[in-house]
Amino acid sequence: MAKGEGSEQYSNASLLNKPVGSDVIKLSSKKENRNRLSVCNKICYAIGGAPYQITGCALGFFLQIYLLDVAQLDPFYASIILFVGRAWDAVTDPTVGFLVSRSPWTRFGRMLPWILLSTPLAVISYFLIWYVPPFENGKVIWYLVFYCIFQSLQTCFHVPYSALTMFISTDQKERDSATAYRMTVEVLGTVVGTAIQGQIVGRANAPCLPGPGEILANLSNDSLLAGHNSSEPVISLDHTKTAYMISSGVISIIYVLCAIVLFFGVREQKESCRPRSEPMGFFQGIRLVMGHGPYVKLIMVFLFTSLAFMLLEGNFALFCSSTLGFRNDFQNILLVIMLSATLAIPFWQWFLTRFGKKTAVYVGTLAVVPFMILVVCIKSNLIVTYVVSFAAGVGVAAAFLLPWSMLPDVVDDFQVQNPDSTGHEALFYSFYVFFTKFASGVSLGISTLSLDFAGYVSRGCSQPEEVDITLKVLVSAAPIVLILIGLTILYSYPITEEKRQGNRKLLQDLRDSEADSETDSTELVIMI
Repeated sequence: MAKGEGSEQYSNASLLNKPVGSDVIKLSSKKENRNRLSVCNKICYAIGGAPYQITGCALGFFLQIYLLDVAQLDPFYASIILFVGRAWDAVTDPTVGFLVSRSPWTRFGRMLPWILLSTPLAVISYFLIWYVPPFENGKVIWYLVFYCIFQSLQTCFHVPYSALTMFISTDQKERDSATAYRMTVEVLGTVVGTAIQGQIVGRANAPCLPGPGEILANLSNDSLLAGHNSSEPVISLDHTKTAYMISSGVISIIYVLCAIVLFFGVREQKESCRPRSEPMGFFQGIRLVMGHGPYVKLIMVFLFTSLAFMLLEGNFALFCSSTLGFRNDFQNILLVIMLSATLAIPFWQWFLTRFGKKTAVYVGTLAVVPFMILVVCIKSNLIVTYVVSFAAGVGVAAAFLLPWSMLPDVVDDFQVQNPDSTGHEALFYSFYVFFTKFASGVSLGISTLSLDFAGYVSRGCSQPEEVDITLKVLVSAAPIVLILIGLTILYSYPITEEKRQGNRKLLQDLRDSEADSETDSTELVIMI
């Protein structure tokens, strides 16, 4: 600040009553044009968010049921894979954020090289997650290793991509507009992930295995398989394994294409961030970002609400197939939820601008609670389940996306309060992602372990009553409690709409002041 003010005073004193040159006007006009993002730039930037959502949705909805029913792992070992993989992933986020924040500037930028270099190995490891190895001993290690490798490599993609928001333009309106494009494409990504994985796998869903009592009952009816007769083609487990590999291959191709579009369609602007302060150590950076009160409250809100919806996401497929009995329709129910969430995005964008972000989070998150209660109270009725799922998708869109729109406001608030400490955007985003993945790991680990204690039967046509009760708690009671805790913390979140607008104006004035200082200095050089 002092340096900028000094430059301005010097330039004003030395250039008084001198005409402004055309070169200076052209320079200022060029800067304004570079701050504007074309529709093509925004679309390319938004497409970069699709891989994380597509793979995350496929893993979130299907990995648990895949490990239990296709890879046929014991629920205890499946819970270890899910928890350790997500815990490892969570630890890598602040580490990668720290490394990204210290990365040197290249001719491609500081964030984009991370995205490009991590993509090839990420898609290979993702494909191998959905491959059943031809050996039994060591199968747990196989899934754990490749799951951890993929999560690490995806972190190297997603953390720089999340921080890229702050580097595509200095104009807050342009960044908000690009974020809106991103939110839309990310929700579309969840639809694509659910559709590809669900529809391909759903067409090759191996039949369930009847228990001893069911076999005896079916023998009396001259049938050996529950729900099948001898004239119907029987899909084997090998067909299901092949379907999972095909779907993972398609998703891997989309992952690569999105990374290419992002790399060639977006340019980082070095002027978009103010000059970085001196590099700091890892733990010093942790203390810096975690010492900002609004940020801590926001990530606590996000932790509890994410944990709630991760519980719902990770167990809903099992709930539909085992408790409700929709074994052949659960992938369509999931697709309805995601389509509903996509259609709700324009509404929540309007609601956010009309009533503010904090109010939108309250209304959107609470909107899904009645449907969480209704889905476990109604009897097994497919049409009613579709209707409830469509209505629930409206609230899911708000709960997942609106908290992300609040993060740039926290970063701006930090920059206003700490004007001399800059260049830490990647740290803020990495810890935000850390808590998301930590919540996912905890939810998947606890839920799968709970199913083990309840006596879950792999590929069973029917489950013990304890399993049905456990699934109802995991998709309804537990998420509701976590949502209420998160929204209680949100009440004390200090960044209101008035403060957000004030921070935006202060930062814009600061950037304009620094830009004027640079322009005046350039004008002085030209005239000399």
